Amino acid sequence: MQFDDYEIETSSWGITSPKEGDLGLVRDTVKKEQTIKEILACQEDLKVMLAKVQNVQKEVDKLTSNNETLQMYIDNLTVQMAKRR
Repeated sequence: MQFDDYEIETSSWGITSPKEGDLGLVRDTVKKEQTIKEILACQEDLKVMLAKVQNVQKEVDKLTSNNETLQMYIDNLTVQMAKRR
């Protein structure tokens, strides 16, 4: 009996070599996962930046309101000073 007559089938032993198409699919999947992770990280960065912008906008609005109040005070003082003369 010679062993040359038998073909050894590696898949029957549970060992399979990945096909080139499978490797491409795996690479594409890994790239997509990395891209998704990058997008999620960028979204978080944008959320943090948006929160900072909103805080700055609140401060600007408050300062603008204070400036308007001060301007009214100055205008009233100017009118009062003009009446005294």
